[in-house]
Amino acid sequence: MFDKLEDLLARFEEIMNELNEPNVAENQNRFKALMKEQSDLVPIVEAYKEYKKCNETVEDSLAMLESESDEEMREMLKDELNDAKKRIEELENQLKILLLPKDPNDDKNVIVEIRAGAGGDEAALFAAEIYRMYVHYAESRHWKVETIEAEEIGIGGMKSVTFMITGQGAYSTMKYESGVHRVQRVPETESGGRIHTSTITVAVMPEAEEVDVQIDEKDIRIDVMRASGNGGQCVNTTDSAVRLTHYPTGIVVYSQTEKSQLQNKAKAFALLRAKLYDIECQKAHDAEAQARRSQIGSGDRSEKIRTYNFPQGRVTDHRINLTLYKLDKVMDGDIQEIIDACIAADQAAKLSRMQEVS
Repeated sequence: MFDKLEDLLARFEEIMNELNEPNVAENQNRFKALMKEQSDLVPIVEAYKEYKKCNETVEDSLAMLESESDEEMREMLKDELNDAKKRIEELENQLKILLLPKDPNDDKNVIVEIRAGAGGDEAALFAAEIYRMYVHYAESRHWKVETIEAEEIGIGGMKSVTFMITGQGAYSTMKYESGVHRVQRVPETESGGRIHTSTITVAVMPEAEEVDVQIDEKDIRIDVMRASGNGGQCVNTTDSAVRLTHYPTGIVVYSQTEKSQLQNKAKAFALLRAKLYDIECQKAHDAEAQARRSQIGSGDRSEKIRTYNFPQGRVTDHRINLTLYKLDKVMDGDIQEIIDACIAADQAAKLSRMQEVS
């Protein structure tokens, strides 16, 4: 581990030297690549430099203890030594996590697809609530949310909704939300007061660039039509909605949220690219079955990941056995505690697996 850290420290210094060269900004692609690599290395380098400094503190304290006779001074040195040793242990764990292989999609924006499952109108209502939960969470992170497609029902629910979240580290955070979400509550239409269980599925896909997915125009049929439902004054009077059909996979995507056909077409292609890229990612995950099983929130859409129990005011994440009694706050977008717990459990599982392999 420490040989690798020394190599990364040397690489960081190389990057800093190159960035300080007068003409480096003239090559925009090279400059961006260097800035990205530098940004990725900063937390590792800072932690490693502090680790080395703490080791020096330990050595200095031990040396001074050998020659120091004043008891009060010796106690101060012992405290300093213990603090440094404790910090070294913390930094070692931190560095192990920082050196874990990074998901190449972590820095990407995401496309989220929510679909009502079992439960009829109640499932559609819950889908709309989960959509609002994610919108509020994204706003708290200062991320941008754009709706691509939504199929609404008259009572305020959504049979399905697809939207993009744009922001730093969106996928690294939101990927833990993929799976089946279950709600337990008494529907407003239930006269007998019985608790019903409904489900929705959430799919979180990294946004795919054109370089990630090559789409052959011959493999696609493009249909334009008038948008349906609510969408403003002009949305129903022009052929602005776009539907793409991808023949090889049978995937059909639809976008109608913009008044411009070009904008809807761009959104539809973004969604199609994300779906095709997601298929490739799933194949890669399946090929690494053991690694996938060791991870939290592997993206298996059939996995029941969370239950929202309204009568008891609790949320339970089944992957990590976490239960929180703050359902109102969670539904208002306060999901960071759950996500942080998923990230910590995922990192612990990966560390454990790496230690088994080594």
